[in-house]
Order: sequence, then C-alpha cells, then structure tokens
Amino acid sequence: MKQQKFEGKILIVGFGSIGQGVLPLLLRHLSTPAKDITIVTADKRGRAVAKEFGVRFILEPLTPDNYEKVILSHIGRGDFLLNVSVAVSSADLIKLCQENGILYLDTVVEPWAGYYTDPALSMSERSNYALRENALKLRELPIAGPRPTAVIAHGANPGLVSHFVKEALLRIAKDTGEKIAEPKTRDEWAQLAQKLGVKVIHIAERDTQAPKKPKMMDEFINTWSVDGFYSEGCQPSEMGWGTHEKHLPEKGRKHDFGCGAAIYLEQPGLATQVRSWTPISGPQYGWVITHNESISIADYLTVKNGGGRVAYRPTVHYAYHPCDGAVLSLLETAERGGTLQNISRLISGEIIPGGVDELGVLLMGHKKNALWFGSRLSIDEARALAPHNNATGLQVAAGILGALIWAIRNPTAGIVDADEIDHHTVMEAALPYLGTMLAEYTDWTPLAGRGELFPEKLDTKDPWQFKNFIVD
Repeated sequence: MKQQKFEGKILIVGFGSIGQGVLPLLLRHLSTPAKDITIVTADKRGRAVAKEFGVRFILEPLTPDNYEKVILSHIGRGDFLLNVSVAVSSADLIKLCQENGILYLDTVVEPWAGYYTDPALSMSERSNYALRENALKLRELPIAGPRPTAVIAHGANPGLVSHFVKEALLRIAKDTGEKIAEPKTRDEWAQLAQKLGVKVIHIAERDTQAPKKPKMMDEFINTWSVDGFYSEGCQPSEMGWGTHEKHLPEKGRKHDFGCGAAIYLEQPGLATQVRSWTPISGPQYGWVITHNESISIADYLTVKNGGGRVAYRPTVHYAYHPCDGAVLSLLETAERGGTLQNISRLISGEIIPGGVDELGVLLMGHKKNALWFGSRLSIDEARALAPHNNATGLQVAAGILGALIWAIRNPTAGIVDADEIDHHTVMEAALPYLGTMLAEYTDWTPLAGRGELFPEKLDTKDPWQFKNFIVD
C-alpha cells in the first residue's frame, strides 16, 4: 500500500492499548514524520512506546476547563486530531475541531467522566443513542466555509463492521441470484437490505485469546481497554429496533427524541445476553453491550415511504463473547452490583500463542438463512504484522487507519458516521491487517434445540424475533 500524503500535524489524545497499536501503522502508511505527531494523555503508560518511535509524549489529562487551550497549543487548521481516549467529551472536541478547521476521528462517542453514572440523567439521556444524536447535531453549527471532516465512532466496531455489512449484502445478493448494481447512496443500500429480506444483524464476535496467568479474584482482565469495556457494560443495553419485531422486550423502552432507530433496555449490557453464532464457536451466548454501530447501521439501513413513515429497518446489536478471562470479569462485576474490581489488567503483552479474535457481522432472515462475514485474526498474525498489537487491538487499529486515510482524501465532508464513508477505501487500507476474511453461511436460528426439555415462550412462526434471541 502506498503511503498517504499528509502535510499537517497529528495530535493523538489518549494512548492506551489502541493508541499504542495504531501509532506504528500511522508512521508506516502516512507521510507524516514522527516529529509532527504529538501524544497528549492522562496515563503515563505508553511513554516507552512513544519514545521508541520518537514521538512527543505529554502527560496532561484533558478536562472541561483546559481541553481547548491544550489542543490548540499543538494543532491548528489543516491538522488532524485522533481521539482514542476515554472520559473526554467527543462532542466538545468535535465542536472545537469544526470551528478551527481541524480534521477529527474517534473510535467511540465519549462523554466527560461521570456522565454514565450521573443520577440527574435518565437512562435514555446517558445512552449511546443520545451521545450519537448530540454529536450529529453539531452538523448545525454555523461554520464559515467548508466543514472539516469529522468521522465519529470508527475503529473495528463501531467502524469496520459497517463496511462488513455492505460487503455481506453484496455477497448475499450475488449468491441468491439478485442482479444489481452496487449501491451508491444510503437509500440504495437500505433498499438492497430490504429486498434481500435481512431482518437481524448481529455484530457477532468471539475472542479466544488467553493470558499465561489466569484471572484472579477481584481482578478485571481484558484484551483491550478495561475502563472502556467496563463503562460500556454499565450503560443501558441498546439495539437498533427492526420493523419486523412484534414484541417489545419487557424492559424495552423507546426514546422520545432523535432518529427513532433504536431502543434501550432498563438493564445494563453486562447483564444482557443473546443467542448468536460465529464460525469458530458455532452457537454462542453474546453480551448486548451498547455500541454506536447498533444505532448507526439500523439508522442507515432504514427505508421510509413517501410520507416519511418507516417501511423497513433491521434489528441490529452487538453479540460479544470476549475472551474467557473477560467473561469471568464481567460475571464478577455483575455479582458486585456493577462495582469494578480493585485490580485491572490489560493482558495484551502476555497473551499465549494460538488465540484468535473472530469479528464479523451475522446477517439473518434472507433466502440463505444467515451469513457471517468478517475477520479471523490470530494473536500470532497480529504480532507478526505490527508491533504493540494483539488480535483485538489490530482490528481496531486497521479500522482507524482506513477511516483516517479516507478523511485525509475527503477533508471537507463535515461530520459523518462510519456508514456514510466509502467502504472500498477503508477496506483497502484495513485488509492487510485483518488476517483471514471469511464468508460463511449457516442454517442456525435462535430456535435450534429449544423447547425440547423445558417449556419456553417462543415465536416459532418467526425465528428472527428478538424474544427468541434474548437469554432470560
């Protein structure tokens, strides 16, 4: 892959496992020299990695009081802000970048610290749905001249998986004999999903990476950010809500503002599981951890009739089975009433050989039943491809690289979701770092093996109802 020319400076906010993993890719694939990259972070971890690559490292936590001064002291018009931090408001950073001609990309729409646990906010207000609506509302900012590009929520998921969905839709169309031209617009992609009969999309992931030292009591371990995973797990479980659904969950609630593409449950993601499927595991239980892509994909694939009424939308949500140590960590956190363990351990550097992260999208309800499309990347491949990465982290870094290159090539696109950018550009940049790309059909449904030993309230007429997926 040729180096992408970029003459501006780059400021990386946050430098945890994802920041450390993406830095070598930026230096490999952009023309930007190390002297023009600066890291501003709240955590001293990663200092040695910055020194290894000759990048300036500044330990200075961003706060609502200092973020403008700190950021503008390092970058200005025509430069790039890459936000891979936690507990720093994405909306405030996007606004600052829009007003100062700075390109922007983040991997998740984050609020300031305390937002997720603010008792003054309703569950609806502290959802990812609300965070996304607040970020997209910044499109209305009065800006003189072209609006600088800001790509929101683009790593692996959210991010890459939106492009996996498009690739999967094209694969299903081909394999079912639909003669179509590749869609060019949002409406055309939504109409294709409707035509194919896609009812449900899981972001179905299975992580089999394991550390040398197993998880201990009172310890939370993970292959990527502990803080990020914990905060997501404590948010209300969320999902894009499809037009085929007949049964709103008992704890399901609709939002009274915004695009209307999603619902939330009055329970946290760490307490919500569904039946799902991946090639490596076959049937599995996955956690419905809230993610931006659950809302953005459902919104993007919405078909409306002439009167503006929603005619079609798939149900979309995460179905995540993390590594075994993280599974035990989630269960222990739930047992403690949502209180984080006293010890946090990121296991990236101590993962033993052989494990993989299988990340893809499972499109269900069409003529061929279900298709899983995505990346199977092993820890061994990840370490050979790029330093300071494991399989999970490299999938995220690859998504960041692809979206960042698209933003540089399209610097005046304004604020955009992952679904709204060219999937070919992103996939071209990301593919060298995704291991094996798989497209595997399955005849599995959430009704498989159900009701044989114990009575269950199932909708046997439509296997793709959410009530058949959720683990009670």
